[in-house]
Amino acid sequence: MTEFLTAAQAARRLGVKPATLYAYVSRGVLTRGKAADGRGSLFDVGEIERLARRGRPRRPAGATDLTVESAITEITGDRLRYRGLDVMRLAVSRPFEDVAELLWTGELPPASVPRAPWQATSAALAAGRTAQSALPAGTLPLERLQVIVPAMAATDPLRLQLDQSAVLAAARSIVAGMVDCLPPAPGPQRSAEPDEPVAERLWSRLCARRPSPALLRALSAALVLLADHELAASTLAARVAASVRADPYAVVGTGLGAMSGALHGGASLGAEALLAAAADAHDVPRVVGELLRRGEKVPGFGHFVYRSGDPRAVVLMDLLRRAAPKSGQLAVAEAVIAEVRQKSLPAPNIDLAIATLARVAGMIRGSGEAIFAVARTSGWIAHALEAYAGPGPLRPRAVYTGPPASATDS
Repeated sequence: MTEFLTAAQAARRLGVKPATLYAYVSRGVLTRGKAADGRGSLFDVGEIERLARRGRPRRPAGATDLTVESAITEITGDRLRYRGLDVMRLAVSRPFEDVAELLWTGELPPASVPRAPWQATSAALAAGRTAQSALPAGTLPLERLQVIVPAMAATDPLRLQLDQSAVLAAARSIVAGMVDCLPPAPGPQRSAEPDEPVAERLWSRLCARRPSPALLRALSAALVLLADHELAASTLAARVAASVRADPYAVVGTGLGAMSGALHGGASLGAEALLAAAADAHDVPRVVGELLRRGEKVPGFGHFVYRSGDPRAVVLMDLLRRAAPKSGQLAVAEAVIAEVRQKSLPAPNIDLAIATLARVAGMIRGSGEAIFAVARTSGWIAHALEAYAGPGPLRPRAVYTGPPASATDS
């Protein structure tokens, strides 16, 4: 019968910190099992003993031992789960607010129980709207959100109260305020009511058209699919901020800064530009060919985690095919996917899918980034709650590669 050690026992036997133990797991040196209750990690005694006799494995150049235990999101192969629940199923069965509560509390609210609408205070709305209204015309939604969040923070004198109930109240207010402080999309349309779901309120900020029920479901699904993705760059940044007890607004502001990068949440903007560059589906080979001739990558394809294809993109693209099968913008996206597949390049990712949603719906430029930011705020708050309950600062160590100490220092 196989014997197992807990993480603490295995780390002591190897003489390493728990973070190093989990780094061995991520590098394939050790295999990790789960305790019966799912809350702890178990390690094969034989594996631990063999590694102890062999000595510590050398760390590859550029590798890091920074690992974080989390009960929020699990990525295995092409499967994504929040708190043990399949995200693809949640995306088509539950609204964003329910999934955010699952991330924050570990409990999925009963579908039959009415949910109070999320709302920001009148002071927070006034501050956020005033701050973003001073920005130049044409400012992208993400750039407005980066101004709105700190403006709202200034109106909350209790923002440094970090017990769970206070953080949850702040989280609902932050998400609601981010959406409601954005200016309405230009054009004639009804104003969204403050008691409507987040997806409907966000639609009115990004698109002047009245949504079809199917397209609104696609937006709601996108929010769920993007709510968290383990320790992506912006989440790690947000979690580091929370580990030193930054308030929830500062945590979200940190996440917004990191996600704006072109290799993270900002990638959807490049995918939007790609789709917009093609006059129609027949024009796609020219657009893709010009990108490749310039030595550029085709945005919206490939993923660091999903080697065989991003399952989130599969779900969202299927929803769009059912919602708008005759859309010319969907035809452009399908032509891009076909052209890239013909060249044996990687499969589409969620960035292409949300860019397609934005184009099919007729949303304003930069809407993909805004959808990503509003959705991922729920994940940043979930990780902040874990960090607030943790021991303290999350601080990786650097491997110094500069010049050696001078002779005068010795």
